[in-house]
Amino acid sequence: MKTIAVTGGVGMGKSTTANLIGVPVVDTDDLARAVVEPGQPALGEIVAAFGKEMLDGEGRLRREELARVVFADAEKRKQLEAILHPRIAERWRAYLRVWREAGAREAAVVIPLLYEAGYEAEFDTVICVACSAAAQRERLRARGWSDDEIARRNAAQLPVETKLARARYVIWTEADLETHARQLERILNQGETIK
Repeated sequence: MKTIAVTGGVGMGKSTTANLIGVPVVDTDDLARAVVEPGQPALGEIVAAFGKEMLDGEGRLRREELARVVFADAEKRKQLEAILHPRIAERWRAYLRVWREAGAREAAVVIPLLYEAGYEAEFDTVICVACSAAAQRERLRARGWSDDEIARRNAAQLPVETKLARARYVIWTEADLETHARQLERILNQGETIK
C-alpha cells in the first residue's frame, strides 16, 4: 500500500484535499479532537500541565483558551505537543495498518505538522497544499481569526516555503475547486510512479 502524507500551512486547503482525495484518509486534526475527549488520558495530562481553567463546565476542553495559551508561548506549545503527538500518531498508524490489511492500494493522512514532528519518512510521498499569504489571511479572517492569531499560528509551523521545497508534490489552492481536484487527480493517476 502506498502511503501519502498531506501537509501545508493553516487555512491552505488540506481538509478540502482530504475530501477530494478518493482514497482512505484520516485527518490528524480530527484525531487531535478525539484524544482530548472527556475520559481520555491526554485531557487529564493537559489539565495537570495547564490548569483546570482549560475545562468548561461540562468537563470538555476549552480549545480556544488552550490555543491562546500555547500559541503565545513556544515552551508551552512544545509541552502540549509532547502530550498529543504520540497519541495522535498511534491512531493514524492504526488506521494505516487496518487499511493495509484490508488491501487498500493507497491511503492518506493529513498531517499539518508532518515535518515539524519528523514523520515524513513514514510515508511514500508527500503532497503539500499551499496558497499565497494573502489568500490564507482572507480564509482565516473568514473563520474569525485576527491577524495576530494568524501570525502566531504561522510562527508555530515551518514556513510554507520550506514545506513546499521538501514535498514531492504541490497543490496550489487559489483556483476553483475543479482545478484543485484536477491537480490532485494528476498526482494520484501517476500510479506506480508515486514515490
